[in-house]
Amino acid sequence: MDYFKKGAEIEISSDEDGFRGAWFAGTVVKPPAKKKNKTLVVVEYKTIMADESGANPLRETMDVLQLRPPPPRERSRTFQISEEVDAYYNDGWWEGVITEAHENSRFAVFFRTSREQLEFSENDLRLHREWINGNWVPPLEEEGAWFAATIVKAIGKDKLMIEYKSLRTDDDTDFLREEVDALHIRPYPPETVVVDRFNLLEEVDALYNDGWWVGVISKVLSRSCYIVYFRSTNEEMKFDHSDLRLHQDWINGKWVKASQMVSKKVFRKFWQF
Repeated sequence: MDYFKKGAEIEISSDEDGFRGAWFAGTVVKPPAKKKNKTLVVVEYKTIMADESGANPLRETMDVLQLRPPPPRERSRTFQISEEVDAYYNDGWWEGVITEAHENSRFAVFFRTSREQLEFSENDLRLHREWINGNWVPPLEEEGAWFAATIVKAIGKDKLMIEYKSLRTDDDTDFLREEVDALHIRPYPPETVVVDRFNLLEEVDALYNDGWWVGVISKVLSRSCYIVYFRSTNEEMKFDHSDLRLHQDWINGKWVKASQMVSKKVFRKFWQF
């Protein structure tokens, strides 16, 4: 129940007509308490108000089975037809399936519960996941990204509550907070200044979507511009020199610079030189 302590960021589902199949952002007001055969939690919605004035957020007492942590953010992705997604609509995330792909990264989504089909921007979609026995299904892909954050507090032996410095909540009212495993946290890497330029096949971190993503220099366009290949998504993107840094790994309490020879072998594996 560490996920549902007072003040924790959560998502809330409802069994009421018109709300089934949706998840709404909220916070825990009172932590779980046993009552008969149920474990109840008092929650406050972030996007649903108690009355038409819109002055006070709605509070409800919910079964803990109707709550879950917010799904962790992932790198923007290219959605496919027939992929199950959550679409942000009417202040919540609604489960649907992609039926059509349109221009300008827009998609048609069909909602089984209402038998409706609506069009959404890629930015208003996320891959649908279920929270089962404390794990996300399907699991999050290891995409090799690092985001700047501060530690708010320790939760148990192996988990920490952190607050991101660049990622914000869905309603954009505050910086996003999440519980993360201690294994997924490291100190901020020391600055390594590249005076001249990065070299072909050099492993780097690229600043993209508010995080640092691990990639390999696949083309040197000029002294200040490069093409970076990302193994996790099998795609290339263009970056300025100022948005790149040498990749370093945190191993046994020490920073270790990436080996260019290792990058070369991995790069050849994916590109079959």
